[in-house]
Amino acid sequence: MQKVELLAPAGNLYKLKIALKYGADAVYIGGECFSLRTAADNFTPDEMREGIEFAHGMGKKVYITANIIPHNRDLAEMERYFKEIADMGADAVIISDLGAFNICRKVAPNLEIHISTQANNTNYATVQSWHEMGAKRVVLAREMTLSEVREIRDNISSDCELEAFVHGAMCVSYSGRCLLSNYMTARDSNYGACSHPCRWNYALMEEKRPGEYLPVFENERGTFIMNSKDLCMIEHIPEIVGSGVYSLKIEGRVKSEYYVATIIAAYRKAIDAYYENPAEYKFNPVWLDEVKKVSHRDYYTGFFFGIPDTGAQIYGSSSYIREYDIAGIVLDYDEKTSLAKVTQRNRFFKGDEIEIMQPGKDFTTQKVEVLKDKNMNDIDVANHAAMTLYIKTDVPVVKDAMLRKKAE
Repeated sequence: MQKVELLAPAGNLYKLKIALKYGADAVYIGGECFSLRTAADNFTPDEMREGIEFAHGMGKKVYITANIIPHNRDLAEMERYFKEIADMGADAVIISDLGAFNICRKVAPNLEIHISTQANNTNYATVQSWHEMGAKRVVLAREMTLSEVREIRDNISSDCELEAFVHGAMCVSYSGRCLLSNYMTARDSNYGACSHPCRWNYALMEEKRPGEYLPVFENERGTFIMNSKDLCMIEHIPEIVGSGVYSLKIEGRVKSEYYVATIIAAYRKAIDAYYENPAEYKFNPVWLDEVKKVSHRDYYTGFFFGIPDTGAQIYGSSSYIREYDIAGIVLDYDEKTSLAKVTQRNRFFKGDEIEIMQPGKDFTTQKVEVLKDKNMNDIDVANHAAMTLYIKTDVPVVKDAMLRKKAE
């Protein structure tokens, strides 16, 4: 049985390295142009080269997003860009537009092409057409049921790969094609600059009574009428694998390295456990607990099991659930003293109980009993942003291990 790919978001070079260390098989990244996430740090050409070299050194892959809906002014620059990322050794480029597709085929014929979810890929005729034109993979629209995915798989070429989002934020517009942001804030969602107006709180104003705002109620629960819950399919690995999807995609290029590490590690464990013994596979509730330890909205299963009802929306608030904070990231570890050198991310105290996450391992819990500043002086609190400190750990830790604690 061919193992599915776990595909992680990477908003910058450090997140790329974290995603791969914590178990991703591949990452998708954006350059300084043509990417649909301008809020992400994104990659300079030199960072792209370093990231690709790092990934290939681990036997893993890097896909470059170039999935804006381009205008005439973009086309000439696209030619140069596709040539450049092909020369870097990128494993694929993600495209949503037919013109961009043809440009890439012309100027970088050996560069693998994946068709973005932005292309609204919802049926097997579309998927097969892209494949016959030369696409290696098609990213399915998020508005698909598992039975529809299976039907697509059964009606396309066996060497055409399917990719589907399995975790992360959902968009109120079909496969992300939205005009709200452009209309309301002059920030074009289809150019990567979405201002997320679907998460705003709305009121009703009657034309002849300006300034008199009436509350809008879809029902008694509130006024956030376009605020979707987050997708989470970690409890349904057998079903998503059985649908014929090759790559399981995590959303979140603007999310933190802590988010990436936590979500990837949890899905890695679930996927590996399934393939170890599919017939006897049982879901471990700890994996769901893990994905709840990052900042998130309430979870649901999207469209995979049918058209969502009103329970797929959050009506009372657009805020996130955040029960844990990252306290610090390990920079180095001294085996003789059991002291971990840490860069602080959020305040914590001597005496606090923390959890330690490490690549490829289950988390461990311990009490902070030894806490020192960079000069090895004993301290009671790590309360300066990005300060360097030392903490004694009960177990050996590696570079890029993460410390987390319950939110205050």
